[in-house]
Amino acid sequence: MRVIGLISGTSVDAIEAAVADLHTDRGVVVLRPLGHLSVAYDPALRQAILATLPPASCSMEQVARLDTEIGIAFAEAAARANLELAGGRAELVASHGQTAFHWVEAGRSRGTLQLGQPAWIAERTGLSVVSDLRARDIAAGGQGAPLVSLLDSMLLGGGPPRAALNLGGIANITVVAGERPPVAFDTGPANALLDAWIQASTGGAEAIDLDGWRAAQGTADQVLLEHLLADTYYRRPPPKSTGRELFSLARLRTAVAEAGVEPALDDMLATLTALTARTVADACRRFDVEEVVAAGGGTRNRTLMARLREELGPIGLRSIDEFGIPALAKEAYAFALIGFMTASGWPATIPSATGARHPSLLGSITPGANPVTPPARTRPAPSRLVIRPAGLS
Repeated sequence: MRVIGLISGTSVDAIEAAVADLHTDRGVVVLRPLGHLSVAYDPALRQAILATLPPASCSMEQVARLDTEIGIAFAEAAARANLELAGGRAELVASHGQTAFHWVEAGRSRGTLQLGQPAWIAERTGLSVVSDLRARDIAAGGQGAPLVSLLDSMLLGGGPPRAALNLGGIANITVVAGERPPVAFDTGPANALLDAWIQASTGGAEAIDLDGWRAAQGTADQVLLEHLLADTYYRRPPPKSTGRELFSLARLRTAVAEAGVEPALDDMLATLTALTARTVADACRRFDVEEVVAAGGGTRNRTLMARLREELGPIGLRSIDEFGIPALAKEAYAFALIGFMTASGWPATIPSATGARHPSLLGSITPGANPVTPPARTRPAPSRLVIRPAGLS
């Protein structure tokens, strides 16, 4: 099955699309990456999304408009991916959409909202769309995240203790260790606070700390760093998930005021970079991992990766690229895998990773020209994933 995976993360910078051919071979899922592309949001739409994200409030009119406008943007990204990467022969779209709110109360996920109306994707491409992928796991008592733990555990399981790390707006890890059930959780902020602070400080003239250049020129403020590290989220046991609801610009400004410091821009970015590196490394040490396999947009930040390597010490650090998945497209491929599992009638959650009572078949299906109906499955779901480069049999 040729599947398009779509996602826009908490950084709200672009829609990531990846196309994969997937099939099973003697109980193993074989994934052939066919390529990926990044489609930047229209600047006005991006600003409209950011203006409604927590802790901001918004109206139902804004939600309805954004659901449509994001859906249209995702539809165009899917159509382009089908034409440029799938040769016009895609069979299914798996769309994560854009997270607008992730409701966590007393350490438990109560609900989640991803915008991007799938009907626009189905109408534009003629393909069936699997969407609303997190809600079922939450209904089963899980966090609804990190769903990428499915790909992580299937690809990296069976070896030494490893942590699959994703550095998006929020950082998350999946810990796989031999036959033990995988553990996965959000460790804390990655790009979200860095991007928010530099955008606010430069009046939007700079959107990101490109390659971590500014942070490299600065010095971490240790008083502020220790204040930020005192957040109780970091000490909570997994499973746990978070987002902009907790790690927001407004809350960061409050923390800076409470610490009684006024760091220069470069020093502030150095502090936030150190915060991400420390919290990721602390989480990895807690589970005695021997190696970290990194992915996500944060891997392009050279300063962050250098600080992370320092914090990890003897723990190895490598890229998911070495396993055949591009670091910037891992999540999009993960959702293509989830779409394939749903279309095949298999659950796509790891209960030990999300905290759910049981595995769940994920998502709702919006029918295309050739509707997809998941079959009833009597055999266990495949538990291993093999990446096979396109062109190899």
